[in-house]
Amino acid sequence: MNLKLLYFARLRETLGISREVFTLDAPATVADLLDHLRARCGVWTTELAVERNFRVAVNQEMANASTALNDGDEVALFPPVTGG
Repeated sequence: MNLKLLYFARLRETLGISREVFTLDAPATVADLLDHLRARCGVWTTELAVERNFRVAVNQEMANASTALNDGDEVALFPPVTGG
């Protein structure tokens, strides 16, 4: 399946990419996607580590590790936003 990945704020800057189309075998979850991205090594492993603080949304809805992914989904990865 093809997913449209979007990276925001610190992740966009650190990973050096704002968007990409990513192919993943179905069935898959957010956890599966993150495992594949971390396997790119280097900054990908560091920035997307389990202990790092970032959020994931699928089709503009907050998601968790067990959220199922479907062909054509838009997946956004971003650090938490604070206001003030």
